[in-house]
Amino acid sequence: MSKKLANGIRLVFEDDTVIVIDKPAGLLTMGTETERSKTVYAILREAANSKRPAEKIFIVHRLDREASGLLVFAKTTTAKEHLQNQFKDHSAGRVYAAIAEGRVLPEQFTIRSLLAENSAFRVYSTKRAGAGKSAITHVQVLKRGATTSRLEVRLETGRKHQIRVHLAERGHPIVGDKVYGGRNNALGRLALHGTHLEFQHPSSGERMRFDSPCPPNWR
Repeated sequence: MSKKLANGIRLVFEDDTVIVIDKPAGLLTMGTETERSKTVYAILREAANSKRPAEKIFIVHRLDREASGLLVFAKTTTAKEHLQNQFKDHSAGRVYAAIAEGRVLPEQFTIRSLLAENSAFRVYSTKRAGAGKSAITHVQVLKRGATTSRLEVRLETGRKHQIRVHLAERGHPIVGDKVYGGRNNALGRLALHGTHLEFQHPSSGERMRFDSPCPPNWR
């Protein structure tokens, strides 16, 4: 299944329990105080409300506005809880592609820290116990260029801005990430894309796997 929705959203899969979509960069997952209508959630909810009988939509996890890639939404509270529990116990799988500044070393490594957020909504690592939440990011270098490295990143935890902060604090901010020190904006966007998503279907128990290719200009 592949169907275009409003604002560049691509519908990847839908049944009576879950919806999987491919989010474009520049679109919020859910509303904020200043933006409530141009979000993935609002667009999916409007489509669900137009059905007869009307359906419901529940947010399971999020992607940063500047990032793109795969997201799953639930249609029932039971499905939402089932999926969110999988993200909490790490049985759901999330893999991202990223282009980072510099030549990232070594070939494979794991970043662990406690992440906190300051009053300016900027996320950072802290060594103060109790001040932050555990964040674990697994990184595999796929290719190195003269000034950038292409990475495959697997999340063990899903904290706000986790990949962006972990790579920036290691000295390799993601291309296009002005918030966390990026100086290269060759792609005109944040070079972070959710390429793989997998989870156990809340109703059938089947292991569901979805993939989304990186934007063509990343090559």
